Amino acid sequence: MSRVLVLNCGSSSVKYRLYDGDEVRDNGTVERIGEPGGGPADHETAVRQILAGLDLTGLTAVGHRVVHGGTRFGEPVRIDEAVLAAIRDLVPLAPLHNPPNLAGIEVARQALPGVPQVAVFDTAFHRTMPEAAATYAVERDTAKRYGIRRYGFHGTSHEYVSRRTAELLERPYDELNTITLHLGNGASACAVAGGRSVATSMGMSPLEGLVMGTRSGDLDPTVIFHLRREGGLSVDEIDDLLNHRSGLLGLAGANDMREVLARRAAGNEAAALAFDVYCRRITSYVGAYYALLGRVDAITFTAGVGEHAAPVRESALAGLDRLGIAVDPARNAGKGDRVISPDGAEVTVCVVATDEEREIARAARRVAEAA
Repeated sequence: MSRVLVLNCGSSSVKYRLYDGDEVRDNGTVERIGEPGGGPADHETAVRQILAGLDLTGLTAVGHRVVHGGTRFGEPVRIDEAVLAAIRDLVPLAPLHNPPNLAGIEVARQALPGVPQVAVFDTAFHRTMPEAAATYAVERDTAKRYGIRRYGFHGTSHEYVSRRTAELLERPYDELNTITLHLGNGASACAVAGGRSVATSMGMSPLEGLVMGTRSGDLDPTVIFHLRREGGLSVDEIDDLLNHRSGLLGLAGANDMREVLARRAAGNEAAALAFDVYCRRITSYVGAYYALLGRVDAITFTAGVGEHAAPVRESALAGLDRLGIAVDPARNAGKGDRVISPDGAEVTVCVVATDEEREIARAARRVAEAA
């Protein structure tokens, strides 16, 4: 039985999960890394503490989540010096995420020198997008020089959820057209045609697309110029505003959808508007991806908001009956992986719990066994 350790190093946390075959043997999260009065001083210390507390006898592989793989990585890869150098070169495109990812890799390689280390990239699933989907209408030489294109993120989640949707519906994965909606504090939509990403809402960074907990999502670039020229805000201040003080937080004063829903129910107008903006953006992407796919077999909600916020699912798909899309209220109020559309609906609407760590373990095991 293969044993795989998954390390998911975020900007201020490390999630880990140890698998014996498909069974989770151990798991946990180290949080508040580097914060005053918080957890470990840095990611290196956190990963060393995790490894010291686990029984890693007979380990088959270590799978590492890496946020940005650029245009080079379209598949999980075994990590060597060249792969490490490439991940370092991509730090300017993911300055908050690739450095912690690298820290976890380097500690694990030192501690487990004989164990295959595998990088699984958030961007890789989206490398199948056609160039027309990945290309921004920016002067070509400038775009090439600075790596300006749509990369997309949450790819590991979108891949897992779209495959799990096919299993739930007992349909061949390579024949199913699905719109997956990963709605957490970060949020993105993806159009999946026969197991291949053909469009996604996040772009060069995770800022583009849907409204999120603290990120604005889609925005006229002129807003940035206006804030710089008229407001005198620095580039760093604008970056902080759009990434950390916008989205639900900026509109409603709370980045947690549960709090937004509670305030909306209590009659708070700001929360009601935030909810409407959030759901309207989802609706617009569903419509756009329906047009791109031509035929939609399923729409699947996942992640914290997608799995637990019934009002979001209902509102985001309201009024789409003419497209064969509807939500059954009783099914929508249920729990677990399930279908929430009425019987006989042209488009099946599902809720599926995402499991990025399991997807990373599956990929790491496959790469290690192929070596």
